[in-house]
Amino acid sequence: MRAGVKYVDEFRDHDVAAGLASRIAAEVDTSRTYRLMEFCGGHTHAIHRHGIQDLMPANVDFIHGPGCPVCVLPMARIDAAIELAERHGVTLLTYGDMMRVPAGGRRSLMTAKAAGADIRMIYSTQDALEIARRNASRPVVFFAIGFETTTPPTAVALKTAAAEGLTNFSVFCNHVLTPAALRQLLEPDDGDRVEVDGFLGPSHVSTVIGSRPYEVFAEHYGKPIVITGFEPLDVMQATLMAIRQLNDGRHEVENQYTRVVTRDGNRRAQDLMDEVFEVRASFEWRGLGDIAASALKIRPAFAAFDAEQRYDLTPSRSRDVKGCECPAILRGQKKPEDCRLFGTVCTPETPMGSCMVSSEGACAAHWSYGRFRSDGDTADRAA
Repeated sequence: MRAGVKYVDEFRDHDVAAGLASRIAAEVDTSRTYRLMEFCGGHTHAIHRHGIQDLMPANVDFIHGPGCPVCVLPMARIDAAIELAERHGVTLLTYGDMMRVPAGGRRSLMTAKAAGADIRMIYSTQDALEIARRNASRPVVFFAIGFETTTPPTAVALKTAAAEGLTNFSVFCNHVLTPAALRQLLEPDDGDRVEVDGFLGPSHVSTVIGSRPYEVFAEHYGKPIVITGFEPLDVMQATLMAIRQLNDGRHEVENQYTRVVTRDGNRRAQDLMDEVFEVRASFEWRGLGDIAASALKIRPAFAAFDAEQRYDLTPSRSRDVKGCECPAILRGQKKPEDCRLFGTVCTPETPMGSCMVSSEGACAAHWSYGRFRSDGDTADRAA
């Protein structure tokens, strides 16, 4: 990719994309397959939106991983959030993607809100703090989710609440950790390992944690990992880098996204996270089950603002919708069109699983950009 690229349009240049596609086609070994898992919902949508899979040789396949933070949250945690709003009468605040994710009993935060619960969509943790300030006599809970990308803002909110004495504010913490999920994919507890040759590493997460945490995985499991930007040329260049590693028999961490990601990441953000949070012993992930040391909880110093302790929340085990293949899709074992619910009873208007709800979900990407469709598919699904 040419030097000096700085505008979005340049990362979508048709001629450069065609050149990268030709180079990939020339360098693949036709006697083998290249199964590359993208570990980021932004990559999944870029691949579908821009038709990147269609530009690849037949033996290069993108596998969708658990890179959507909304998708990996288990149903029981959403049930607990609804319980907060309904039984404890709090004002529950969360990001928009969470509102329509299916919970138990075919409910969601949206349906609970329609039934009278005070559940509101916000755009930032600062919105949550401001609502708490304006409603000092009412308990306000922020339903915090996400990977390392969204964790520092939650830490700032907790520190601000403590400094201001916002005793009506608390956080229901559901922040999860990317390296632990990667470890579970490569060495699952049940031994049902997904067949992956290499990884396209996450973008925003890596701006926070850097590329260093992935090095142990590349070395121990022998899998190339290429940290990748969001734009189509980013993904294509990273794919070429991964293919070259596999052809050479190398397994290293390479950073395609050098304009944003460094080896050590954002040390200030890391220190802030460490000050406010500590690692949970275990946490349930949708599709991956219980993973040791894979999520964060609020440290004792900020326990007064921990909604799980304040309201004695004990989420039960999750049970997904019967027939929904979202868990297998998140593990990279199936594609959205392998699910018999996809495009029939499960659409963005009537989602059965989290993968169809989130803007980063694999099923939402498949549906939105329609690249799975052919005339025959459309007729079959309409029948």
